[in-house]
Amino acid sequence: MNDIIQKIEETDWRQVAETMYQNGYAIIPGLLSETECDQLKSDYDNPHLYRKTVVMERHRFGLGAYKYFNYPLPDLIHTLRSHIYTRLTPIANKWFEVLNIETNFPSEHRDLLEQCHQNGQERATVLILKYGKGGFNTLHQDLYGTVYFPIQLVIMLSEPDKDFTGGELVLTQQIPRAQSKAIVLKPRKGDAVIFTTNFKPEKGTRGYYRVNMKHGVSEVKTGERYALGIIFHDATS
Repeated sequence: MNDIIQKIEETDWRQVAETMYQNGYAIIPGLLSETECDQLKSDYDNPHLYRKTVVMERHRFGLGAYKYFNYPLPDLIHTLRSHIYTRLTPIANKWFEVLNIETNFPSEHRDLLEQCHQNGQERATVLILKYGKGGFNTLHQDLYGTVYFPIQLVIMLSEPDKDFTGGELVLTQQIPRAQSKAIVLKPRKGDAVIFTTNFKPEKGTRGYYRVNMKHGVSEVKTGERYALGIIFHDATS
């Protein structure tokens, strides 16, 4: 885990914060190695790691499947979740401050989880997603309960244009009094995309206001696309 912790520590979090303020997302290239990505993919078929499997088409979420990890999380995922959270907390607290939302997130991830559990949100939300040809994910937000952290991340586990084609990460940003803006991202294998869970602050002539955002995945044309999603709050179910 030392390599992962070192990569997190060496990331320019000031630049991440600035990019998040501007765009609602930021990319950390090469956060996971190819070996780490392949190990996570190979664990997809290990039933002992997961608490729940969701087949998207049954719920009209898209076409594909994802699995929620069970506690205790694998060491790699636990390390990523807890260490990255501490780096994102100042961003989240600043966002809520400028939007006059009276919520202050604790600096330690275990304290956020304690808040979740007191609210009946006790189930892990980290998930691994798999799409085959024709697979896609409709636009959505990952909230899971009244206690939520406003930032999450996804790590690409497959290499675009090699393991799959299509399957871009799509973000939409609400434009006041106009149509939504679409943002299309194509992260490489091992890249982490950090993005807002449901909104980001935008500065206007009368102060800050909320800009709502959603995310999804465009249609996979060929191959298989795997990704790891890390949500920092827990779920009720």
